[in-house]
Amino acid sequence: MAAQNSKIIFFSAFILLSVAVFGSQAALDNHYYDQTCPQAEYIISQTVLNASIYDPKVPARLLRMFFHDCFIRGCDASILLDSTPGNKAEKDGPPNISVRAFYVIDDAKAKLEKACPHTVSCADVIAMAARDVVTMTGGPYWKVLKGRKDGRLSKASDTTNLPPPFLNADQLIQTFANRGLGIKELVALSGAHTLGFSHCASFVARVHNFSTIHETDPSMNAEFASMLKKKCSRSNNNGDAGQFLDSTASRFDNDYYRQIIAGKGVFGTDQVMYNDQRTRSMIEAFAKDQNLFFREFAASMIKLGNVGVNEVGEVRLNCRRMN
Repeated sequence: MAAQNSKIIFFSAFILLSVAVFGSQAALDNHYYDQTCPQAEYIISQTVLNASIYDPKVPARLLRMFFHDCFIRGCDASILLDSTPGNKAEKDGPPNISVRAFYVIDDAKAKLEKACPHTVSCADVIAMAARDVVTMTGGPYWKVLKGRKDGRLSKASDTTNLPPPFLNADQLIQTFANRGLGIKELVALSGAHTLGFSHCASFVARVHNFSTIHETDPSMNAEFASMLKKKCSRSNNNGDAGQFLDSTASRFDNDYYRQIIAGKGVFGTDQVMYNDQRTRSMIEAFAKDQNLFFREFAASMIKLGNVGVNEVGEVRLNCRRMN
């Protein structure tokens, strides 16, 4: 009996430790705000639409914001917290400097606070906004599960956990696996690059200093590489210079995958997926069938939206600071 009690005590301690480290899983629900804030989806979608009309870069930035938020501490809006004396927050970490568009979330949250005070979390605003920018640019629609709480911790140092654009296939697959996402989600979610733009710094090594043997990545289309060399020349000091990640940058479609097959992937991580047998066939399938890509992307976004969700948090009144 004593041994059995010891096992029970150990098991209980393990459960408590697991909750402390990972957080208890919240039950997300598509109808979470139906009674408490039925106009939430409309308020967010209209705010996002108006911002996107004013600034065409908004869709890509809001979609990137969702990825970067969920990949660090889970989908808890920690990316929205401002830095404070003694703590540099996630949004000021190097990978997030180009995210921007935080003002769109601020605007939507301010309207939500007037309509239904202290009800809709900032984390849910990001999740709905990410879906809305995909849909309004021609991509799929999905029902966003809601009920996330906002986190109370944000550190710029944690942004080193975001996958950089030079990982090899093994590293890329492992980075997603660490968040409970498989190869299918890796390939499907990478399709978000169809709305993306990158500054030269993120890929210049592929065209000017790839290895001791090759100046340029040999997997890159020669004409495409030549164009990038000119655009991102060693003497070009224009910090805004860069390249769209596919040829239809303002439209959410499957062109990204066709570009990879043609050797025109901008990031090294884009191209290594096509060079690896574990991911190649899926890229070819998405390039051939846009509807298949849309279905898998929507399913993967729902799965990403569940990463790290917990009930240990708050509903911020202002997304930039804790209550």
